[in-house]
Amino acid sequence: MLSAYRNPSDAFARYILGLGRYPAQIALNTPAGSLTLTAYSYDDILTVNEIFCRLDYPGNNDDRVIVDFGSNIGLSAAFFLSRNPDCFAYLYEPLPANIGRLRQNLRCFDSRYALEEVAVGHTDGVVEFGWEPTGRYGGVGAKTGNYLAVACRDSNQILAEAIARHGRIDVLKIDIEGLEKDVTQRIPVHMARKIRRLYVEHDFGSNPLEQTHSYRQYGAVAQFTNREMIAR
Repeated sequence: MLSAYRNPSDAFARYILGLGRYPAQIALNTPAGSLTLTAYSYDDILTVNEIFCRLDYPGNNDDRVIVDFGSNIGLSAAFFLSRNPDCFAYLYEPLPANIGRLRQNLRCFDSRYALEEVAVGHTDGVVEFGWEPTGRYGGVGAKTGNYLAVACRDSNQILAEAIARHGRIDVLKIDIEGLEKDVTQRIPVHMARKIRRLYVEHDFGSNPLEQTHSYRQYGAVAQFTNREMIAR
């Protein structure tokens, strides 16, 4: 936290003591220089800390192709895009309340990402999306008391399109509240061979991609590394 935040005392007060008003401007040190993101709640501070300080989704300076299932307000995308100037991110987020916030947080990366305002799941179609005020915990099938009908895209079709376009995916991040396990397990082996690293918000217990990737559980995040691509 001392090295990631430009104002560590404010960050500590918010993260540890729960102090501060929102929305709040959070200035960070990144390889791309100073980056200011807007946090809209204490829950957003938790996410910033998980991504930029705890490094739940480690990024490399040679990553070029990012696919982000469940982009929320753009915090993970901002992390990946700030690692180097040559990467491009494909973002998927269905919640209207998050879309404007995402675009605001990624305003300095406007030419380096493509956003589809859809959920990600097993098939193309329309699904019921449960949402709650923070925007952090909603998902397809989530029982939140508040629901929207949103467009959904087949996860494997999205991956196939990115691989056809670029030949590979360097980072696939999956945080889609309840469908992470199924979406990960249904990736075909021939497609998994083209994905360098996966970060999935799920505790698998054992490796569902054992034919292609090594696996470690880092708290609530499953981190997968393609053995063949790293060895090259």
